Amino acid sequence: MIERTLVLLKPDAVRRGLIGRILSRFEDAGYKIVGAKMVWVDKNICKEHYERIGKVISRRGKKVFNNLVKFMTIGPVLALCIEGVNAVENIRKMAGPTEPKSAMPGTIRGDFSHVSFSYADKKNKAIENVVHVSSSLDEARQEIALWFKPSELHSYKTVHEIHTL
Repeated sequence: MIERTLVLLKPDAVRRGLIGRILSRFEDAGYKIVGAKMVWVDKNICKEHYERIGKVISRRGKKVFNNLVKFMTIGPVLALCIEGVNAVENIRKMAGPTEPKSAMPGTIRGDFSHVSFSYADKKNKAIENVVHVSSSLDEARQEIALWFKPSELHSYKTVHEIHTL
């Protein structure tokens, strides 16, 4: 099934100059970028994204949520809407687990980050794990609607789609 999902390249990915390397992984896997914009996130968007949709406070606590908001507002993020077959599930696999220490080499988090939850907690900071990816199709729909206006999302055929029709 063709799906759309949200990916955020977080401030650590932007600051480290990883945008191109991460984008190429999605394109190399055959996924299509149908929306992209750089955004300096404000606290209201963070609250909407991470609490109303993601329920971070109920899952991880107020301290984790506050650290996450602080981290996400330190610099711009690149918001992406990505389309393809089973995009939500497969892009989550490409990203690896939320905790970089548990992410296998070959995943985005496994290759570009290494911090553990316990280290981040000791330092009283958010876990810097380079990307956010939607965890379910329903979450993806809500997140895409939060981050993109319909006019900012595009439909087009890739060269592969044109030649296989």
